Amino acid sequence: MAAAKIIPDPNYEERVRASFARQNAMATIGAELTLVTPGIIEIEMPFSEKLTQQHGFLHAGVISTALDSACGYAALSTIPDDASVLTIEFKVNLLAPGRGVRFLFRGSVTKPGRTIVVADGQAYAIGADDEAKLIATMTGTMMAVTGREGIEG
Repeated sequence: MAAAKIIPDPNYEERVRASFARQNAMATIGAELTLVTPGIIEIEMPFSEKLTQQHGFLHAGVISTALDSACGYAALSTIPDDASVLTIEFKVNLLAPGRGVRFLFRGSVTKPGRTIVVADGQAYAIGADDEAKLIATMTGTMMAVTGREGIEG
C-alpha cells in the first residue's frame, strides 16, 4: 500500500524548529531536534539520572512525552502554515526498559489530513555500542487548530 502523499508548507522546517525552540518541556529533558522532514521528525536526548524511575530506567512519562512531541511535530510538518496541532489522543506500548546512553524518538505521519492527522512513533534506546533497541511505540491522533488565541504553529 502506498503512503499518503504529503505536500508540506514550504516553510515547514522553519515552523517546526521555531515551535520546538519554544517548548520548555523538551528543553527540560535535554531533547533536541535531529531530523525535520515532511511527515517525519526525530528527537534525540542523552540519558539523565534525573529522568529515571525507581529502577534507574528512563521514566515511561518521559518516553511518552518525547514520543508525543515527535508525532506532534511530524503532524505539524504536514499542515498549512496558518494551523497548529494539539494531541487529542495517544496510546503508548512500552516494550523494554529505557536503558541506554541516549535515546531516539521518531514520529511519522501515517494518515495526513486537513483536520485530523494520525502519526506513529518509535522510541529507541541506544547503547554504548551504538546499537539501537526499540523500547516503545506510540500511535497518536493530532488535531489541526486554527484561529485560537495562544495557539500558533
